[in-house]
Amino acid sequence: MLAPVTVDDRRLIRPATPADLEDVAGIYTHYVRHTVSTFEETPPPVAHWHERLADLTGRGLPFLVAEVSGQVVGYAYAAPWRPKPAYRHTAENSVYLSPQHLGRGHGTALLRALVDACARTELRQLVAVIASPGNDASTALHRRLGFTDAGRLAAVGHKHGRWIDTLLMQLTLVPTPTTPVEGPAATSAAPQ
Repeated sequence: MLAPVTVDDRRLIRPATPADLEDVAGIYTHYVRHTVSTFEETPPPVAHWHERLADLTGRGLPFLVAEVSGQVVGYAYAAPWRPKPAYRHTAENSVYLSPQHLGRGHGTALLRALVDACARTELRQLVAVIASPGNDASTALHRRLGFTDAGRLAAVGHKHGRWIDTLLMQLTLVPTPTTPVEGPAATSAAPQ
């Protein structure tokens, strides 16, 4: 479990708890209703966030919150990139901030702590899927922390009356070995 990280005298980054999830749901609801940052069109209920927290922490993946003066002002988590087993070393990150707390470094602190937490797991790659245009701040944040552009999917979402691309960004947490991975999958595919 990740220990709380005091970033400075006014901000604490720590693992999310069930008590935080009403605030998390409230933050996300803003983005669902008013932005293209998420392709969800209906805000999920707080119960969804309880399930997500249990699922992610059960998998050993981080779910963090930024707290200022006892108030949750943002959150970040890593979730499985895809459900198929071969993707198990890759996760997708999500970072959301209360609109009243943008531009104060909370996103940078959260994403940096999330990357550090992910680097202590079995993950090798972290992926960001960013709506574009419409999410320039998120793109800039990810670039500042070392994410590079991996591709663009054109017009894959439609929300608020317009078509939206997604920018795929990627951060290597652990360099990929050049030698084959040993194990059952590697040996079962070997020619006989």
